[in-house]
Amino acid sequence: MSLAATYRLGTRLFWRDKAMLFASVVTPVGLAVGMPLLMRHVRADGVAAATSIFQGTLAILLSITAFMNIAVALANRRDQLVLKRLRATELTGTQILTGQIASTATQTLAMIVACAVAVRLAADVPLPGNPLAFIAVTAAGSAVLSLLGAAYTAAIPRAELAAAYTMPVFLVCGVAAGAMGPIPLPSWLQAVLDLLPTTAVVHAVRTGDLAGPALVLTAWAVAGLVAIRLWFRWEPRRS
Repeated sequence: MSLAATYRLGTRLFWRDKAMLFASVVTPVGLAVGMPLLMRHVRADGVAAATSIFQGTLAILLSITAFMNIAVALANRRDQLVLKRLRATELTGTQILTGQIASTATQTLAMIVACAVAVRLAADVPLPGNPLAFIAVTAAGSAVLSLLGAAYTAAIPRAELAAAYTMPVFLVCGVAAGAMGPIPLPSWLQAVLDLLPTTAVVHAVRTGDLAGPALVLTAWAVAGLVAIRLWFRWEPRRS
């Protein structure tokens, strides 16, 4: 089994899991398309409001389809001893995790692109002015959130608690990026939330500024790699 095989395995398991498919595909895609469509028809500044809310929902797509999806999937496979059995093969731990992270990031990016096209057709939201920059920053965000989701499994004690443990991350990321509408926040709190990787991606898409978000994503990627190195578990804790 090779790295490509672990990538295909992660993709195949993802699309076969009907429960996770609804949670990590149907729900975020529905929000990312439905909310801009609603804003388009209920606000006087329809297109501008729809565009702003769609850009904010990128944080929802990243936090659910990338972060939450991989955290729940790896926690389940850890507790079912699937990860332990994979490590007993010729695969290294790096290959196993890289294949899973790459699979999750690729699917997240594909959904973001599909949503961008869908809101263009349904709500007149303009396509990104610089498509290459849009693809680059959302691809980087997808990879970093997938990496962080893998690292976050160290904080999840049991697989059945995985969804509950990841829900606060989704809520904070959504509020920070304005995906749930304008919510007044203290200036100090907003400054902290601006350092989240999802907020960095949304900022880059809205403003076209790539330098600052790139630094934020790099810092989070390093933190995720260190966390995996120190605390990632391949099998459940023994009581």
